[in-house]
Amino acid sequence: MPGETVNFLTVPAFTGVRHGFCTRQGGVSTGLYASLNVGLGSRDDQVCVAENRRRAVAAVAPGAALVTPHQVHSASVVHVTETFFDDARPPADAMVTATPGLALGILTADCAPILFADVAAGVIGAAHSGWKGALADIGPATVAAMEVLGARRNRIVAAIGPTIARASYEVDSGFRDRFCAADPEHDGFFAPGKPGHFQFDLEGFIAARLAAAGVRTVVAMGVDTYPDSDRWFSFRRTTHAGEADYGRQLSLIALN
Repeated sequence: MPGETVNFLTVPAFTGVRHGFCTRQGGVSTGLYASLNVGLGSRDDQVCVAENRRRAVAAVAPGAALVTPHQVHSASVVHVTETFFDDARPPADAMVTATPGLALGILTADCAPILFADVAAGVIGAAHSGWKGALADIGPATVAAMEVLGARRNRIVAAIGPTIARASYEVDSGFRDRFCAADPEHDGFFAPGKPGHFQFDLEGFIAARLAAAGVRTVVAMGVDTYPDSDRWFSFRRTTHAGEADYGRQLSLIALN
């Protein structure tokens, strides 16, 4: 993988913003982290991580300054107006901005990256949504934070990037019970699996929560991170393989 071109996916519904859901291809890391590992929390060589982050931004939003939060599986959203050092990352799982020149970045390895834009208002957002964040409504919280900056939720476009899909996401009955305790209707996102287990549709759940919050355009990309080891890092796949650590891929968005 090292030496390849940085590869990323885009969404046609995003017009007037630079954005990309980067794959794991195109970086300088090797071994478990091959090759575009951007995870500051990984045990990869941090010189490689820094170069990978630089390459990703140069490919997707050249000239922009990357900012990423210290992701904590919360519903916390921060308004970003300037860059900050990597060791001063705010503990949060979403960021919003109306400041040109900033690239809002989210790191994932099965959790869902969500990118947001209201181009007319010049407001963008990016969120990290694992199951905890999804249940806590990190997506709608990001929408609300964008509204404070002048966005309108009926104009916001949201795209859910590569994430673990229902077919790959086995959970136990206790996991399902947490969701159904919040709302019995959440049961619809769980398909029966082996005895005592279910297959959870994280992407579908996030999309439904965004739609319920008034976001009219929600793009669910339907890309499963678990089975395709050539393109995506996956925490669950790494765990099942008994590997010592895992890389993270980057999703980012910047105003033009």
